[in-house]
Amino acid sequence: MQTPPEIEFQDMSATAQIEQDIATHVAQLEKHWGRITACRVVLKGPGQHHRKSGLYEVRIRLALPDGREVNVGRTPPQDERHSDLAFAINDAFKHARRQLQDQVRRAQSQVKQHRGQPIATVARLDPSDEFGFLETGDGQEIYFHRNSVLDQAFSRLAVGTRVTYAAEPGDKGMQATTVRLLGKHGLRL
Repeated sequence: MQTPPEIEFQDMSATAQIEQDIATHVAQLEKHWGRITACRVVLKGPGQHHRKSGLYEVRIRLALPDGREVNVGRTPPQDERHSDLAFAINDAFKHARRQLQDQVRRAQSQVKQHRGQPIATVARLDPSDEFGFLETGDGQEIYFHRNSVLDQAFSRLAVGTRVTYAAEPGDKGMQATTVRLLGKHGLRL
């Protein structure tokens, strides 16, 4: 960063140690997550805050290239750890780091694109009424257990019922971790 961080102290005195700690945090962010074009930190001392008496407030605004920003306002209500200024600063910069990580991943197209949940059809139900199999659009079969069916709707399932699902690898292949009927009762084919 070409300019030093802008630090504003409200209801508290400025100290060289706090300014140095903030400069160190900013340098670490920039070292790991890319160029920061500007930084503004507002520290508000524990004053007569309604419902937050005795807690420090820390707000961070980081300006990034291409007009992107990271904004963090950290003062969780009733989190007594924020009565320690060093903790409050560290916590705010931890959240800024997470937001910067997301910005970098997004810029590098590493963020998973959230699509609608996949849709499948109930292909088979075991006579024991404990499990069944879904058939996906590409013909893959996915196991599911009755406990994976949301809203206790296993008894409303029948072969041909359309559902949405979330799946993950299991011991014997893919298995649905959640199954939800489409519409009120699931559409049947």
